[in-house]
Amino acid sequence: MRKADVIAGITAKTGKEKEPTETIVDALFKVVQSSLVNGEDVFVRGFGTFLVKKRAAKIGRNITKNTAVKIPETHIPAFRPGDDFKNKVKMAVKEQAA
Repeated sequence: MRKADVIAGITAKTGKEKEPTETIVDALFKVVQSSLVNGEDVFVRGFGTFLVKKRAAKIGRNITKNTAVKIPETHIPAFRPGDDFKNKVKMAVKEQAA
């Protein structure tokens, strides 16, 4: 599903026009992105949490030269689904498998 599909789904469920819906979706993504850049987690009750995770520094391998390479610590955006969200997905997968 792409952003255009999300916008189409919202317009179908709400009956609102595409242009204002697209503006709202764009604003939502910008707010989430700027919050994460500023070090703030974004918690949406019943859905989940957008957060920044720290990946620790580690030693990797350059397989062409067979040498150790130090990979520095980095920070990445992540999503942690809420319990309700996880349970709905589990139930849907169970029903599809049956």
